[in-house]
Amino acid sequence: MKNTDKIESPSEKRVNHTRRMVMTAILSALSSVLMFFSFNVPLMPSFIKMDFSELPALIASFAMGPVHGAVVCLVKNLVNLFFTTTGGVGELSNFMLGVFFVVPAGIIYRLRPKLSGAVIGSLVGAAMMALLSVFSNYYVVYPIYTAFMPMDAIIGMYKAINPSVKNLWDCLLIFNMPFTFIKGMASAVITIAVYKKLTPLINGKV
Repeated sequence: MKNTDKIESPSEKRVNHTRRMVMTAILSALSSVLMFFSFNVPLMPSFIKMDFSELPALIASFAMGPVHGAVVCLVKNLVNLFFTTTGGVGELSNFMLGVFFVVPAGIIYRLRPKLSGAVIGSLVGAAMMALLSVFSNYYVVYPIYTAFMPMDAIIGMYKAINPSVKNLWDCLLIFNMPFTFIKGMASAVITIAVYKKLTPLINGKV
């Protein structure tokens, strides 16, 4: 079979590399700004906030690949470290969850570069983020956060909302996992809703 793939010239490679760097920087800046506009949601402890900063990272993952999506997650959290109110623990969690979300989504979209791939990738990414959030929070994030707040106090904030929770596993399964899935799907729905307008960016034609 004849190979019809276009071979990039060195100059085209440099242009595309520069374009990806610029787009990654722009999306990282947008993601950093969106992270500032976090807000509390009902039926969740006050230290858990909602934001849409994964949206630019998801776009980057679709447009340029999962590595670029992960870079956007990293940059936005490095920027927000200068304004952290959690000693960096919130930023660590946000970075980990963002990577759990956008990397699987980007890989699936690379294998199926069309709207259906974006939908499937977003669903899988959101599910992966929700599932892995339970383990990352239990074994990494919350143990570190106990340097600022005792574990009994953390669980007590969940108990104030739902007295039936008994331990951290209950808190993460009942509260964090569904919330994290909804958070991921919110970014996914927006991305999919504007998919046609983003197609030139995603296909590298801008």
